[in-house]
Amino acid sequence: MDMKTAVETVLRDKYVEFNGRARRAEFWWFILFVFVVSTILSLIDMALFEGVLQDIGPLSAIFTLITLIPAIAVTARRLHDVGRSGWWQLLFLLPVIGFLVILFWAVQKGTDGPNEYGRDPLGGTAPAA
Repeated sequence: MDMKTAVETVLRDKYVEFNGRARRAEFWWFILFVFVVSTILSLIDMALFEGVLQDIGPLSAIFTLITLIPAIAVTARRLHDVGRSGWWQLLFLLPVIGFLVILFWAVQKGTDGPNEYGRDPLGGTAPAA
């Protein structure tokens, strides 16, 4: 999966889809896209609205509003891929520890075969018993 496919999947096909699983490529390409676009929009906001706004510019705010729900949804699906509930995102409320725990889970390989959250997005089957 490339960045274009991941962004289309998250923003168009699964905008508010909290069920199922997201493989690492879908999640990380989308996160990279959000980071790059947010950085560019922040620079534009600073250039256009210098001295007017202290926290977040209008372009950045609009982009954040557009991508917030899909980001929560793809993170829930990513956590599902490693066998965790999407509710574990509440760990983000713990400033450093929560981020590190979610990061650890997000980089792990998903469970092989289907799990309680759906089929394997890589198409794998469960290992033989």
